[in-house]
Amino acid sequence: MATAATSLWDVTEAAPKIGTLIRTDKETLLSGDKASEIRAIMEARGVIVFPQINLTDDEQIAFTHTLGTFAHEDGEAAGGKDAVYPITMDESINPIASYLKGAFFWHIDGTMSDQPILASIMSARALAPTGGETDFCNTYAAFDSLPESEKDDLRKLQVVHAMWRSQLYWKPEPSFAELQSWVARGRNVLPLVWKHRSERESLVLGATALEVEGLNTAESELLLVRLRDWATQPQFCYRHTWSLGDMVIWDNTGTMHRALPYDHKSGRLMMRTKLEGEEAFA
Repeated sequence: MATAATSLWDVTEAAPKIGTLIRTDKETLLSGDKASEIRAIMEARGVIVFPQINLTDDEQIAFTHTLGTFAHEDGEAAGGKDAVYPITMDESINPIASYLKGAFFWHIDGTMSDQPILASIMSARALAPTGGETDFCNTYAAFDSLPESEKDDLRKLQVVHAMWRSQLYWKPEPSFAELQSWVARGRNVLPLVWKHRSERESLVLGATALEVEGLNTAESELLLVRLRDWATQPQFCYRHTWSLGDMVIWDNTGTMHRALPYDHKSGRLMMRTKLEGEEAFA
């Protein structure tokens, strides 16, 4: 008697405190049968890698819909067609590629919004010969591991975030017109420690963090850099070295990420979809 075919579903840890590898097949992902488990793993582990799953653009969009509400990119018309977004330094493919240069520094997406995106999903379509890995750190684990004596003080602090701060990392001497356009994106005040609906707590840091309210410039910078160094220690981090066809999904509410340098003329191309946020900073 023939036995029914079983789906591939192999789950292993990528690093002790962050990251899970799931080896599976397209049919299993696109069915949505594992959607709840994927979301639970993502919240618990921060990052999920689907090695060489090789989803097409349409399949990635369909997979994204199994996990939550599809998030459209800023500037897309309301009710517009769902689409993948090209992450590339090639301005013939992405006209605002220069804006993406801020992604080479530790950050959380959506700090200019009160409710950031829940997750990003990114697939590798073309790779650079060298470089271009993506680093992730677990901001839940980083906060949990701080001395108890420090946590209460940090919970009381608010941080001003500004998009222009992250752009100065890659272009410290912009023209006045460039700076004006960046500053026009506004600013946002967020808690340094985010207490989630789950009662878990995570640090809210990254390249958009401009200043800690109530501290002078030097005190603020010293605290933000010290905490960034703490959160990005090896025990809280996972570095993904991409293979063609890999797809990675990460919890944007409990991790930071950054791309490592690569030749911007290499043709490296990633395709991204996102999930709408479900919880405001608090």
